[in-house]
Amino acid sequence: MRVFAMMLAVLLLVSCGTMVVNPVPVSDSRVRANAFPQPAYRIQAGDDLDVRFFYNPELNDRVIVRPDGCITLQLVGDLTVLDMTPSTLTSLLRERYEPIVQRTAITVSVRGFAAQRFYVDGEVNKPGLFPLTGQVTVIQGIALAGGCKDTARLNEIILIRRGQNNEPMAIPINLEEIVNGKNMGQDILLLPSDIVFLPKSPIANVNKWMTMYIKNNLPISPGFGYYVAAP
Repeated sequence: MRVFAMMLAVLLLVSCGTMVVNPVPVSDSRVRANAFPQPAYRIQAGDDLDVRFFYNPELNDRVIVRPDGCITLQLVGDLTVLDMTPSTLTSLLRERYEPIVQRTAITVSVRGFAAQRFYVDGEVNKPGLFPLTGQVTVIQGIALAGGCKDTARLNEIILIRRGQNNEPMAIPINLEEIVNGKNMGQDILLLPSDIVFLPKSPIANVNKWMTMYIKNNLPISPGFGYYVAAP
C-alpha cells in the first residue's frame, strides 16, 4: 500500500509537470480520521430499502426506489423518498401509518445502495463522473480523471461537499502540499456526490466563486446555503 501511494503521487506529478520532493506515503489512520463532516446518508434512486413493522409483520416490505424517487407501500401508496435520510423516512412512515395501525414501531434500512459517484471538474485531462468504489482520496480521484493539466493551480483546489444540512460547503485543498509530503492530511477520503474542482485562475473570493460555480454548473435550486471549511 505504501509503495502504491508513492507511485501514484509520482505519476500525478509527472502529468502536472511538477517535481516530487520527498513524497510521503498516505497514512491510513490520518485519511480515515477525515475531520470534515460526513452527513447522514440520503436515499437515492435505485436504493434497496427494507421496511419492517415490529407489531405488524404482514406489512413488511422490501422496495427499490424508482427513478422518479418514489416507492409504493401497502395501505399508503406512493411516497416520495428521494434525498431523505433513513431516519426521516422512518418518521414519515410512522406519521402515515399512525391512523391505520395501532402501534407504529417501524424501522427503515438500506439493504443495497445505488451506484455512488463523485465528480472531477476544471483543469484535468478527463473531467467527469467517476464511480466511488471503496476508499478513494482526493489525489486518487484526480488520477482517475487523467491527472491535472499544466494550467491547473495545484495550491487552490476546491472540494465541494454537502454539509450537515445538505448545504454545499467548500473545502480548500493544496495539492502541492499533499504530493510534496508537507500535509498529507489534506488528502481526505471522497464521499458520494463530492466535486473536486481544479481552477485555472486564482480563486480570490471563495464565497463569490461558490455562488457562481454552483449557480451556473450544478443542479441545485436557488436559495441554497453553503459555507467554507478550513483545510
